[in-house]
Amino acid sequence: MPDFFLFGLNINAWITIATMIAIFVVMSRSRIPAEIAFLGGLTILLVMGIVTEEEGMSGFGSEPVVVHAAFFVIIAGLMQSGALYLLTKHVLGEPRSYSNAILRLMSLVGVSAAFLNATNVVALFIDAVKIWARKLNIAPSKLLLPLSYAATFGGMCTLLGNSSNLIIAGLYMNTTGKTIGLFEPLIPGLAVTIVGMVLVELLRRFIPSRQSSEQSFETTSDYTVELLVPTDNPAVGKSIEEAGLFNVKGGSLVEIVRFDKEIIYPVNKDEWVLGGDRLIYTGQINDLLELKRTHGLAAADHHVWSINDIDTRRKMRTAYITFGSDLIGKSMTQCSFEHDNDAVLVAVARQGKRVEGQPREIRLQAGDSLLLECPPGRDDKIENDNRRRLTFFDSHFVPQIGKRTLTSVLVLILMFIISSFHVLPLMATTMLAAGAMLLFGCCRATQVTKYIEWELLLVLGSTVVFSIAITKTGIADTVASQIVSICHGNPYIVMILMCILASITSEMFSDVGSSAIFFPIFYQQAIMMDCNPMPFVMALMFSVTISFASPIGSTTHMLIYGPGSFRFSDFARLGVVLHIALLAVSIIVINLIYPL
Repeated sequence: MPDFFLFGLNINAWITIATMIAIFVVMSRSRIPAEIAFLGGLTILLVMGIVTEEEGMSGFGSEPVVVHAAFFVIIAGLMQSGALYLLTKHVLGEPRSYSNAILRLMSLVGVSAAFLNATNVVALFIDAVKIWARKLNIAPSKLLLPLSYAATFGGMCTLLGNSSNLIIAGLYMNTTGKTIGLFEPLIPGLAVTIVGMVLVELLRRFIPSRQSSEQSFETTSDYTVELLVPTDNPAVGKSIEEAGLFNVKGGSLVEIVRFDKEIIYPVNKDEWVLGGDRLIYTGQINDLLELKRTHGLAAADHHVWSINDIDTRRKMRTAYITFGSDLIGKSMTQCSFEHDNDAVLVAVARQGKRVEGQPREIRLQAGDSLLLECPPGRDDKIENDNRRRLTFFDSHFVPQIGKRTLTSVLVLILMFIISSFHVLPLMATTMLAAGAMLLFGCCRATQVTKYIEWELLLVLGSTVVFSIAITKTGIADTVASQIVSICHGNPYIVMILMCILASITSEMFSDVGSSAIFFPIFYQQAIMMDCNPMPFVMALMFSVTISFASPIGSTTHMLIYGPGSFRFSDFARLGVVLHIALLAVSIIVINLIYPL
């Protein structure tokens, strides 16, 4: 490619910058999942020759990716052996007040997140916290937001606590050949955790109270209508469509229950109408009740459906749509979801309230809660579909507590001891622990894959390559020198300015992406000013993780977005205060510990 320079950057640098901006836009303005956006960007870098094939593949074999993959196996062992089940079942207890509940929850979650990764801990605790909130008679959102905050606080204390810490530690090792200790972020992490918990407790009145979407699904009689077909009805002997009972105003036909208890679902428009059929509709109740008058139907003598199954062949499940799902922006009539999964959408709730209208015609949004009627076993298939990205509220898994439980805990403890004393590198230690979980039967190899977040591994691998491109094309050198010049070479001003930029970017993008983009710039600035790189590296770790003002920048926020029926703006109410205060605390403590 011919030499071309603009503002000191060549054409490859500008292509890299344009690619990163495109990823920002795609992730914020479309439903394309993050891993697809990053892999698309990586493809551009490879095709344009900005990175070599070897460099493009190096990210997926890097320490952050391998450690995460191994840690997913470790989490599977802790889950399947019952170790984490015991934690959530017996440790929370019975708090005396909401204030006491927040402190107890945040203390437990903060410690757990430091050792088990913030994202895993939030995913583990969501169901337990919702049950806890019901016992305390408060909205789940009042506890789910502190849950997310506490997990983020605790995750800052170790390298395993969150993904961005591992990314930065891996990039630091690749650049310098030196490793960062597992507990290197502990002291500033504890300072941030303590201040954060105090602020959440003092400002708890700013935590929004949102009605749980599941409360909209408490009784199915509120959104389903059952109509009986008399034996002398003219529709008997006709198809559902011919009788005018298939496409009806304000609703849709979900199931037919025959007089002999045969259940037909989903209903085909060519299905015959028989005397004694119970036609179960969902949608606008008033419109559906008009069918009694217009089509000579009768009210059923009792309601067949309840939140409990009427037989063992089906069950009602509530799930929420996560960010990146291909269902976002579509209605069920515009996709093959129901057909592919032999499931029926019964109702939709948004921000704690049922969405009025025909469920199958509603355009779905991230965070929507769906009431689905599924055959047994089908819910697991749906939850493991990476395109659909549906997460079910309730979990029916109750592990057997026994020797495997103790074994899994011992494996985890040994992993931390070995890593803390640098007996083995972190990557080798986590791989050894994952192997031990499989070897001692703490988890089954056939079930491990459902615990692995493949999309996160793809994002991690891609971000490492982007960091290579930023260094290779000279972007890091140019940006670093310009900011150092603007700040007149004052390292404290440079650090503060860069931390602000990195934290704001993380709010709009993601902590993982921001860490890879900013690492080479932070590191180059330290070298240019002849400073110790460690305080700059640690400052980056905290600045990209302190993203509390939006659900996009935090994986833990995205996990609670649907279950808590949150609005996008809910996170800014307390999040902006936490962002500013904790960023300041982290910078101060880091500079006290690490001399520039």
